[in-house]
Amino acid sequence: MSKISITSPVVSVSWLNDHLDAENLVVLDGSIKKIVNPKIDSIEFQIPKTRFFDLKTAFSNESAPFPTTFPSEEKFTLEAQALGINKNSAIVVYDDKGIYSSARVWWMFKAMGHDNVAVLNGGLPEWIKAGYITEGKSYFTGVKGDFEAHYKLGFMKFYDDVKQASETKTHTIIDARSEGRFKSIEPEPRVGLRMGTIPNSVNFPFEDLLKNNQLLSKKVIEAKFQSIAKKEEPIIFSCGSGITACILALGATISGYENIAVYDGSWTEWGSLVSE
Repeated sequence: MSKISITSPVVSVSWLNDHLDAENLVVLDGSIKKIVNPKIDSIEFQIPKTRFFDLKTAFSNESAPFPTTFPSEEKFTLEAQALGINKNSAIVVYDDKGIYSSARVWWMFKAMGHDNVAVLNGGLPEWIKAGYITEGKSYFTGVKGDFEAHYKLGFMKFYDDVKQASETKTHTIIDARSEGRFKSIEPEPRVGLRMGTIPNSVNFPFEDLLKNNQLLSKKVIEAKFQSIAKKEEPIIFSCGSGITACILALGATISGYENIAVYDGSWTEWGSLVSE
């Protein structure tokens, strides 16, 4: 099969099944355990030809004080090459929960200058539900790729950026955590992390974009975003640790929003650095 180019931020399981033999296709499993209600048992099978994207260690700045911190261009390049990813790779990323951490992987590739990437709608659960074949988990041992990361300024926001945006109200800051956590009714799942909210932020739980592991329709998602922010407004998405904020970034991209960014440290960083 010839090489393919992905033009949509999301692809269906039927699309992936039809294109599994594409010469430049790379399928990535970006699964991580949830902080909220983590599963004890790990899934021991995968979509055929999958390569595991280690979001927690390989593709994170492990020397940083907060989890899953955005890595350097150099580290991202080396780890992507080790997975056999090339400059012309068409990447589809999924996770074992439907859509959870896969959006973070998608956003990281976008931030590193690679647009030929999409999230698998419904992830592994939808693939299994559709009756497509799986295989036992394995680690990639193939040829090194030629991928090169080139960070695009503005895709990620950091503490000083968000502090300024919060104080000056130059951006709409949208928090993807649950309503209970946003309103400090429910405790944070991370031990020792205080409850609270970034000043001048609004709440949009990431679960509001999903039903049965899949994204809602483009029309519904767009209507939800339009009720919160205009398309020309600059937006910063936040969450607990920069994972589910990327689901909102995915929904915003589907809806035609372009001036968007993700707060890398999110509430884990803010709640640790700011006492009230």
